[in-house]
Amino acid sequence: MMLRQIFLTAGLVLFFVSAAAAEPDRLVEQIATGGHVLMIRHANAPGNGDPDHFRIGDCSTQRNLDDRGRIQAQRIGQWFRSQGIESARVYASQWCRCLETAALMGLGPVAELPALNSFYERPRDREPNLAALRSFLAKQPADGPLIVLVTHFVTISAITDEGVSSGEGVVMRLKDAGGREVLGRLDFKF
Repeated sequence: MMLRQIFLTAGLVLFFVSAAAAEPDRLVEQIATGGHVLMIRHANAPGNGDPDHFRIGDCSTQRNLDDRGRIQAQRIGQWFRSQGIESARVYASQWCRCLETAALMGLGPVAELPALNSFYERPRDREPNLAALRSFLAKQPADGPLIVLVTHFVTISAITDEGVSSGEGVVMRLKDAGGREVLGRLDFKF
């Protein structure tokens, strides 16, 4: 009886490990078909929040990517290209760490999208940013090319109910009438 329980437990563990390993492949197949959005948190930028003298457009006043973050962002782009995804419509928060992550991924021109800006230390911006982001997403075609949104933990969490680490992303499928469905996470461990 004990041996049977061990085999059953081992089988379940292997099933879940196999399912987890297959998840990125399934998500890549789906995003290659169009009508998908990848919300990705900027690459590694040591620290938390931003300095008191923070100013949009002045990277010297912000928490920025370190060398590890720059390499991580480049490898994320390389990973996509290795999966046959050469380009996407790329938007980023106006924070330098997001813009740099998006540029280093090399998936296409990067457009600033203020709706992706952080509200971590700016709670008054939360609802206006999220309303603008929901409106942006609702206007995107349900069969259009991949959209990559490089943003912050708080924004991703508010839209998808998923918490992510630096360089991690959440894939959503756009639906008709402005709807969207969370499909899963892509964890870029490099």
